[in-house]
Amino acid sequence: MFRHRNRIILLGIDIFLINLSILLSLFVRFEGQINDQFMQYFVVYRENFILITIIKILVFYYFKLYSSIWRYASINEMIKIVSASIVASALMISVLFLKQSVLPRSVYVIATLFDMMFIGGFRFSVRSISTIYFGSKKKGQDRKRIMVVGAGDAGAMIIREYKNHYSSTSTPVVVVDDDRTKQGQRISGVPVEGGREYIPELVKKYNIDEIVIAIPSASKVEIADIVRISKKTGTKLKILPGVYELIDGMVSVNSIREVQIEDLLGREEIKIDIDEIKENLRGKTIMVTGGGGSIGSELCRQIAIQRPAKLVMVDIYENTTYDVQNELKNTFKDLNLKVYIASVRDKQRIGELVRRERPDIIFHAAAHKHVPLMEDSPKEAIKNNVFGTWNLARAAIESGVDKFVMISTDKAVNPTNIMGASKRLCEILVQSMNPLSNTEFVAVRFGNVLGSNGSVIPLFKKQIEAGGPVTVTHLDVIRYFMTIPEAVQLVLQAGAMAHGGEIFVLDMGEPVKIMDLAEDLIRLSGFEPYTEIPIDIIGLRPGEKLFEELLLDEEGILKTKNTKIFVAKQSKVDYEKLSKELNNLYDVIIENSDENTKDYVKKLVPTYIETNRRGCR
Repeated sequence: MFRHRNRIILLGIDIFLINLSILLSLFVRFEGQINDQFMQYFVVYRENFILITIIKILVFYYFKLYSSIWRYASINEMIKIVSASIVASALMISVLFLKQSVLPRSVYVIATLFDMMFIGGFRFSVRSISTIYFGSKKKGQDRKRIMVVGAGDAGAMIIREYKNHYSSTSTPVVVVDDDRTKQGQRISGVPVEGGREYIPELVKKYNIDEIVIAIPSASKVEIADIVRISKKTGTKLKILPGVYELIDGMVSVNSIREVQIEDLLGREEIKIDIDEIKENLRGKTIMVTGGGGSIGSELCRQIAIQRPAKLVMVDIYENTTYDVQNELKNTFKDLNLKVYIASVRDKQRIGELVRRERPDIIFHAAAHKHVPLMEDSPKEAIKNNVFGTWNLARAAIESGVDKFVMISTDKAVNPTNIMGASKRLCEILVQSMNPLSNTEFVAVRFGNVLGSNGSVIPLFKKQIEAGGPVTVTHLDVIRYFMTIPEAVQLVLQAGAMAHGGEIFVLDMGEPVKIMDLAEDLIRLSGFEPYTEIPIDIIGLRPGEKLFEELLLDEEGILKTKNTKIFVAKQSKVDYEKLSKELNNLYDVIIENSDENTKDYVKKLVPTYIETNRRGCR
């Protein structure tokens, strides 16, 4: 209601100003003298003033001069006013010329300038009055004191938005930038003082409540360094996402998000050959098992972007599968999506689905992956991971699938738990099946994925929300980490590069100490570790080890054209011999104990050695 009222008031003022511009232009043209010539042209104006007004108002409406919030007006609004005034005058001249009701040429020019001055002047006076009024109104209120890191275009825009956004309870008081030429200058009245190394000192000097990192073009290494320095101050941290995260490319206060643990990893963005991935997926039928899980669902999202002929999602857990199905339908309206609830352990059902859908490529992400749970249920780990993979792989060969990409883990290397051993057995299995047909079998091995179901980050966040303690298994435990989108991009790239028989190993960057991760996450949540949120060392869980490896000693490594993807040296395994052993393993699972099952797996995976509670082999 208020919005419409304000538009009507603005419309009425513009009608008055448009006509005032014409009249004043006539006075200026005839130097203030009201003579016969003046009256002759005044009559022309009087006969056409309604037409002139309608033309100009319609042009102003087209240029959205009645849609802007003028107390936040900027240079963009001024450009709109200038453009609208010129176009409106040009249209008015054309119409009057066609009617043969012309005014002096100088009147058109002067009236255009008056339009710019009056229309623009009124709107910017609204902004000035609002600034003074709301500024004085908020002076006495407590406002968050903001430090902006980055004196570039993004930083300047954020400062202006904070200053002009009158509902905001925050005010920028200092800017930090490493560029010495900017230091000592001001952005919208806010001083630029020092580089990133002065952040702790300036936080104290200006009594800062919140630090906003506004350098969307900065590398992840730079951002990680700024975050590391900033978090030492104990001040709340926020960040403007990188350019690749800003969907519409527009920088605003609304784009600012909380600093996430990924910002501390300091990993550069993954570079992938999008054309190669596109060529591998576009127009093809793609099946993803485990499609409702963390990796599987992201695979579905990224595959959907490439416009496959059909995307087939298979999962045993209906709740997450239903959520992902709805998300994909809403996001990708034209996607040909088929969703099936099925277990890879069901040989008949899986064979039926593969025959029915005839996929060109299968991404096999379905697996039991929780290490401690699988230690207590080793038979289930083998049934689901090994025999589920075997069922799917045999169905792929029977239906002439072009590529079969299995998602593996760094826990498959020198495994100390049954989950890792089961995945290593899967790797051996798909390599042994590669020579059997034209189906290209490959595995992609990577470490922990940040934010995936059951990973350490969601666990830590829940513990922090509950007030602690945060539980860490060992003071020295380290892990490799990668974000879900990064991992999936590299899986798709590896799948496109595959020729069959490879185990692709993803470059996981530097390993991260879990204790450091816990401390960082507590600080990012606005608390101080040990004093506000305790950290307890609970000891390694069954099957865990202090550090993970990405390569077996005997594997070696080969580079690929992507610097983040390597290929482990292929091992030759006789499929006939392995299949007999797997049939024996199945009998052991049915007839014997958990320990007998583990012992038989050790026979098939010689590198599998269980750990003690200290994580030693």
